[in-house]
Amino acid sequence: MGAGLGLLLGLGLAMVAWSLTSEPTPPRRGPNDWAARRQDALVRAGLEGVTVPQLVATCLGLGVVGFLLAVLVSRSVVIGAAFGAIAAWAPVALVRLRARQRGDALRDAWPDVVDDLASAARAGLSLPEALAQLAQRGPEQLRPAFARFADDYRASGRFSDSVDRLKASLADPVADRVVETLRLAREVGGSDLGRLLRTLSAFLREDARTRGELESRQAWAVNAARLAVAAPWLVLALLSLRPEAVEAYDSTAGLVVLATGGALSVVAYRLMVRIGRLPREERVLR
Repeated sequence: MGAGLGLLLGLGLAMVAWSLTSEPTPPRRGPNDWAARRQDALVRAGLEGVTVPQLVATCLGLGVVGFLLAVLVSRSVVIGAAFGAIAAWAPVALVRLRARQRGDALRDAWPDVVDDLASAARAGLSLPEALAQLAQRGPEQLRPAFARFADDYRASGRFSDSVDRLKASLADPVADRVVETLRLAREVGGSDLGRLLRTLSAFLREDARTRGELESRQAWAVNAARLAVAAPWLVLALLSLRPEAVEAYDSTAGLVVLATGGALSVVAYRLMVRIGRLPREERVLR
């Protein structure tokens, strides 16, 4: 009996020690998380009307078209499959490029938005009025979203539902923080909203300045790595115009070479992106 109690006590202490010293396991991401991240990327790219299934269908369609065109030019199924895969990936790459470009532009615009909100709060405007006036006074690229919020709030009169739709239309972590701050201020009140918004504006400006300096310093390395990944496939496109080169690749050995080169290109590109990636905020306040 005493040995059993001692064993249970030791097991309990070991479990307590393990829980205090071990790192928490991050939650597994399911298919819904993947679809939500892809939809956020489409919204950030300015393609709010495009859904994830439509993007997947576009990728498949372009892949088939690229495969057929490459086979028509080179008379090689192996080379056609390689360029079909590249064509299928092109829409995803374009969406990511547009989302990154618009994200950089919005990063510089958000401090002005927060300053306008702080000025409106100091002038005594209500929170819905402060958000609605950004449709005329806010940064150009954000005016349509705030105009939709103004129309939505005038139609429904429900501030919480309107700002939820505003967050969904912006799909931006900074927008999530600003909206939740305004929602909390409306629900519980408080006199520190203006000071809080001015502090947030200063933080956003400092973050944008630091991130801009880092990105400008690493831009040449990232562009050189992208060129290094694309160069072999540009050479393959030129070689596919020569019958003797097509005959060399249209074989088992050629298939192995292209498959190995494609796998190495993907691994090298992903490694380059991971090494050169700056940390970005995740949307934790959806």
